[in-house]
Amino acid sequence: MRILVTGAAGFIGMHVAERLLARGDEVIGLDNLNDYYSVQLKRDRLARLQSQPRFRFVKAGVEDRAALDALFAAERPERVIHLAAQAGVRYSLQNPKAYADSNLIGFVNVLEACRHHGVAHLAYASSSSVYGGNAKLPFQEQDAVDHPVSLYAATKKANELMAHTYSHLFGLPTTGLRFFTVYGPWGRPDMAPMLFARAMLAGDPINVFNGGNMVRDFTYVDDVAEAVVRVIDKPATADPAYDRLAPDAATAEVPWRVFNIGNGRPTDLGDFITTLEQALGVQARRELKPMQPGDVEATAADCSRLQDWIGIKPATDLGIGIGRFAHWYRSYHPSTPPTHDIA
Repeated sequence: MRILVTGAAGFIGMHVAERLLARGDEVIGLDNLNDYYSVQLKRDRLARLQSQPRFRFVKAGVEDRAALDALFAAERPERVIHLAAQAGVRYSLQNPKAYADSNLIGFVNVLEACRHHGVAHLAYASSSSVYGGNAKLPFQEQDAVDHPVSLYAATKKANELMAHTYSHLFGLPTTGLRFFTVYGPWGRPDMAPMLFARAMLAGDPINVFNGGNMVRDFTYVDDVAEAVVRVIDKPATADPAYDRLAPDAATAEVPWRVFNIGNGRPTDLGDFITTLEQALGVQARRELKPMQPGDVEATAADCSRLQDWIGIKPATDLGIGIGRFAHWYRSYHPSTPPTHDIA
């Protein structure tokens, strides 16, 4: 197929595009290469894709409607995997307009382009953050998600509602993917694995928020990429069992679905740090900090619906995934100190 991947120079985007290319798909990658974090890291990811003949890159942002319309008209993608967004929960407190531009206006532009150019299926990145203040674990797609605690989360919930509207009005099959704390090689520098690894190898302390009383459903990026590819292969359909008198928040009477993509084995933050210490061979200096605005104490994914839909769910053990991440980190940052035993 010919598939458009927005955010192709991003962490998940690169891995998804590589998987599509490996099986023979033609991939058009779109990214604006913004400087929210290292542009060089994005260029290095992109270089891996540009070495392959079935990949073409277009530098533009989804908020640029004219550029997006021109791309769709020229390339005619059959399916779209929309991963471009302004990421980061904490950053949304300082730069809210960036989230409105990319995550709201940009998403409308993607929906309109898919509608007018006959796209057969749109899969897009949502987030576990939509569960907001929910305390019942694990999170299930049918749970209410009406209490976001960050603007980032609110934009992702808005994306799901906007997609539903286009599925209802125009019959566009759309699938929302609620990612849970994705980690692995080529990860984002603003996420805990990269922040911790850089500080630990430099001998600097790491910030451990909420006094360490945090739980996350860490999900390995290869598992996420495989799930995304399987989802794009299976367009959303209307739920024949949908009942307006007892509506299911995860399905509809139109071709619209949302799925959790998480490992399903939530890990205490302290255990995560210990696993990273073992993989890097260095001891972390932990500085306990208060809870940050916009954060939640715990996340955990119920992925039974995803498994029913595509036949698999993420399953990579944290120790294996962190080991692969640590190996990549040292190869990408060769100046880091050599591994040694933890005392």
